[in-house]
Amino acid sequence: MIRGNDPVDAPGLVEHYFRHEYGRQVALLARKAGVRHLAIVEEAVQAAMLAALTAWAARGLPEDPSAWLYRAAWRNLLGELRRGARRRRILEQTAPELVREGDDPPVPSFAADVPDDMLRMLFVCCDEAIPGESRLVLALKTLCGFSAAEIALRLFTTEANVRKRLTRARHKLRESALAFETPPLASLATRLASVHTVLYLLFNEGYLAAHAELAIRRDLCDEAIRLTTILAEHVIGAVPDTFALLALMHLQAARLPARQDATGALLLLEEQDRSRWDDDHLREGAVWLARSAQGDTFSRYHAEAGIAAEHAFAPSFAETRWDRIDELYAMLERIDPSPQHTLNRAVAVAERSGPQAGLALLHELRPPAWLTESYQWHAVLADLHRRAGDVILARDHRDRALACAPTTFVRELLRRRLSLR
Repeated sequence: MIRGNDPVDAPGLVEHYFRHEYGRQVALLARKAGVRHLAIVEEAVQAAMLAALTAWAARGLPEDPSAWLYRAAWRNLLGELRRGARRRRILEQTAPELVREGDDPPVPSFAADVPDDMLRMLFVCCDEAIPGESRLVLALKTLCGFSAAEIALRLFTTEANVRKRLTRARHKLRESALAFETPPLASLATRLASVHTVLYLLFNEGYLAAHAELAIRRDLCDEAIRLTTILAEHVIGAVPDTFALLALMHLQAARLPARQDATGALLLLEEQDRSRWDDDHLREGAVWLARSAQGDTFSRYHAEAGIAAEHAFAPSFAETRWDRIDELYAMLERIDPSPQHTLNRAVAVAERSGPQAGLALLHELRPPAWLTESYQWHAVLADLHRRAGDVILARDHRDRALACAPTTFVRELLRRRLSLR
């Protein structure tokens, strides 16, 4: 680790610590100040990270970066809360420890204090008073540090809508009974499904990033696994759905080392060197999948983990049990209807029974605008028409897929996959 006056790669450093520390710092300070002041807490943390960019680039990484950021964010927060008579009264009433402890707070034990605070903050972001769409936006922004553009891509909406939802969520938090304290986890069990969704989206952003310069964000996948593990080991989250979600993450993470070539280009599943798949993640995935089988629960995460397991444990792409994957997608459609699942199922049907069978399944579908405007829809149709011998339709859908591709990495993958020679 860089210490003292050693040089620091500032842009890489900020990216790393923003992703690893942002949510932890927000969660700790929100517990101190109350979620009523969430927007001010976020601003304080962001300002501390900007200060770190300058200070660490000039002087090197401090001995304890997390503690440095916490102290800097604390001072920023305290200064902002002290401004104005009304805020001072709120500060004295709702967070007297901020007043008592002053500008140099005791630094929390990040290993011991953070896990519960992170979970508690995740559940707070999923308050039932906040509309469902705004809950996701709030959690992805507050605890995961996602930009408005990243959230917009994942939720199939616009950046303007993301900002509106974020404003609405913060307003609801200020109005709610949670304004003066962060409640105990035990009182928040009804929000577990929303927490699952946030963690699922966090992992997906790491697995296939919306970032212009990074195709995969391993740190986001690791953070999603870390948070979901904390949830699975806590009494409030130790349920089959959580276990299945964690199994899915491990099984997908196992393939990360083989998803890019030496140049950083994305590789298709059939192109990946399976000997590079991570055995530890495969074992963990199998263990959590077995634990998820307890009781009668069968969720979307069970179905998706089952699909991931079929891919992960198949001896080769050609030997994949596509009939089993087709069945699991059909089950997924029944318990969580979505045209996206039907699109994915069409790929499995085409591998099992040929491209015409996959096209027939999609012909019966009436896709919504958000799907037909996505690159996935046109990429699948381009591939199936190409394999079926319809070059004209294949070319049309290929061009539209390339135009809709969110990043250069995805565009180059599509260009290679959908080549018409």
